Amino acid sequence: MSAVRFVDVFSEQPFLGNALAVFHDAAEMTDEEMLAVARWTNLSETAFLLPPSDPRADYAVRIWTTGGELPFAGHPTLGSAHAWLEAGGVPRGDGVVVQECGAGLVEVHRDGERVAFVAPPLVRSGPVEGETLGRVVAAMGLDPADVVSAAWVDNGPGWCGILLRSPEAVLAAAPDPTRAAGMKVGLAAPYAGGARDDGVGLEVRAFYSDGRRGRSGPGGRGHADDRRGQRRHLTPPVDAPLRRPRRCPGQAPGAGAPPACRGGACSPPRTPHP
Repeated sequence: MSAVRFVDVFSEQPFLGNALAVFHDAAEMTDEEMLAVARWTNLSETAFLLPPSDPRADYAVRIWTTGGELPFAGHPTLGSAHAWLEAGGVPRGDGVVVQECGAGLVEVHRDGERVAFVAPPLVRSGPVEGETLGRVVAAMGLDPADVVSAAWVDNGPGWCGILLRSPEAVLAAAPDPTRAAGMKVGLAAPYAGGARDDGVGLEVRAFYSDGRRGRSGPGGRGHADDRRGQRRHLTPPVDAPLRRPRRCPGQAPGAGAPPACRGGACSPPRTPHP
């Protein structure tokens, strides 16, 4: 069995970030084994590192939820790069790790203790309208009057993003487990004046379901939940769930640069019992 690292992504303190299990040297694992392991970890995503097939890449990663494989996801990208580097990986380029995944090649930039990625292009974009938007709004338990705009923000996982009028509307969302089956929805609203007194600029929540046996993806607590009830208080433009309300260590560098977020609080690698 491959060695595994558990990474606490988007956190400066242990056990307050987005948990990720990263399995090293997973080239011999089958799809069935990866899915079984992902269901065993019961995390929102589990990553498996392999040798790359593209000579431009430093490593390849396969990202699995409890319901299937994703071509790309944010915190598994940062956490996998962190784990690969901590395990002794040496990138081909200076300060840039190139990851190969289902969405193609993703550049992960290092800046001291922080890592940041350049997101792959969207495979689906444009407004969410009509009956589709109506179903999503109803499934999320939203007041239609609170919806400012909605768009597809899909670079692999299949997310729909909805901008609401107020942080209170985000916090009031109450998804219906049946109606939300199979949906992946992110809700966001800015704070008045651009930020709260503590610097937090956005209230963000994310809900998704893998539809497996009528269970939600991360924790089996109904078709829709916000990643085990995690409430997200973020400074733009970071996109990651946090376990408790607090300021994310992400920051926005200069225009055109990727958001910088930290993957930290790694446990030592261990080998699970077969």
